[in-house]
Amino acid sequence: MTSISDNIYSYISSLYGENAAKKFSEFVNEEYTLYLRVNPLKSNSTSLIKRLKETYSIETEEIPNIPFALKARSGSEILGKTVEHIIGEYYIQSLSSMIPPLVLSPKPEEKILDLCAAPGSKTTELGEMMENIGTLIANEIALDRVKMLIYNLDRMNLVNAGVVHYKGEWLSKIYSSYFDKILVDAPCSGLGIVQKKGEVNNWWSKERSEKLGDTQLRLLIAAIKMCKVGGEIVYSTCTLTPEENEFIIDKVLNKYPIEILDIDLPVKCHEGFTSYNGQNLNPTTSKAKRILPWEVNSDGFFIIKLTKTEDVQSPEIEIPKSRDIKLLNYTNKEIIHQLKVLAKEFGISESVLSNFNYILKHNDIFFVNDKWEDDNPGLFERIGTKFGTIDKNGNIILHTQAAQVLQKEISNRVVELENINDLKKYLDGGIIKSLNKFSGQVIIKFKDIIIGTALSSDNGIKSRFPRAKRTQEIIVQ
Repeated sequence: MTSISDNIYSYISSLYGENAAKKFSEFVNEEYTLYLRVNPLKSNSTSLIKRLKETYSIETEEIPNIPFALKARSGSEILGKTVEHIIGEYYIQSLSSMIPPLVLSPKPEEKILDLCAAPGSKTTELGEMMENIGTLIANEIALDRVKMLIYNLDRMNLVNAGVVHYKGEWLSKIYSSYFDKILVDAPCSGLGIVQKKGEVNNWWSKERSEKLGDTQLRLLIAAIKMCKVGGEIVYSTCTLTPEENEFIIDKVLNKYPIEILDIDLPVKCHEGFTSYNGQNLNPTTSKAKRILPWEVNSDGFFIIKLTKTEDVQSPEIEIPKSRDIKLLNYTNKEIIHQLKVLAKEFGISESVLSNFNYILKHNDIFFVNDKWEDDNPGLFERIGTKFGTIDKNGNIILHTQAAQVLQKEISNRVVELENINDLKKYLDGGIIKSLNKFSGQVIIKFKDIIIGTALSSDNGIKSRFPRAKRTQEIIVQ
């Protein structure tokens, strides 16, 4: 049994009382409960609950009042290794973490920013809530985390997101009063996730928490500058400290034209502090909500919703030199012929392909929904997801990502895998010699679910399942 550090115990006691500190200490030593978020673009709770139980003996149950949230009751140790997980039918995410996007409540017609996006749990939830339509921009300052963010956007089959990699302060000079809604899930000291990440117990201190406040304040100010007048900002952290939460809000209330909005959460929570250590804060900070981990059997969180009441000018800067990226619509002469050929090959209606814009990068093609828009596409690390590759004959070789996104529209050249062994070979990137129904590129399906693409010849079917998805263990049953 691991005890929480004296630093944490005394801090929680001073903030919430001795009884709360004891409950926190006991909670940290309980087994961590896994939750998952069903991807409504690809599945639904009823069918996923059934398949997880029948195929893997994983038992899950729905969570009242939180859409698409499931709690793992048994078999959680293999939740991240199922075929359904690797193809994006669900995302493993703490229950509390699902709530900030619900509070932000993004709509397809709105421009949305996730300012601190990696690894992508909340970003993908936002994209799904937008029905994979419109403009979602995901920013991540840490370059080593951008790759994971893109991986998860791809895995969940999002085609309404663009990824940028900049400091929030710099972005605010480009996107002045631009976004309808912004999520600021700020980096924090992690006091709410000690059960999940035990290393927090080793290094947490009040001093470290206070130092993080400068970063959090700069990010929130940047968000205020980027938000439209009348727009909304959700600020959240997975820590319990007023230093990183109410104090930050109090500072921006004193200097910027924002107001705090009333919110209701679907789990037990507490009002924000209006005074702390003898210091009075703005009384409206009581509208914030704090989730205590031992009360909800999940992570601790702080959540508050703001609205911008007046414009805040940001100094204009010259847009730096960026990549030469153009978004091409379906009728563009550079791609229309290849897209028509592809549509006929797979039985996809041309009207479906016309709902996307396309980005050419050498021989690679990416695609994004045609409602996604930005004046500076060259600033982005990635826009949309992979559509395919142009081969030496000028034809498009469809990518697995595109096949999964378009799965409901594909009617031709579909090969249904006949058994588990064939599925294993496919997921391992191998050759299935028993199947060669077509010649050329084909779509691979298993149990009525499109898994990806392959190349069929007299030698069999050669998998084109992405190498990045083959690096992890996948349980096939």
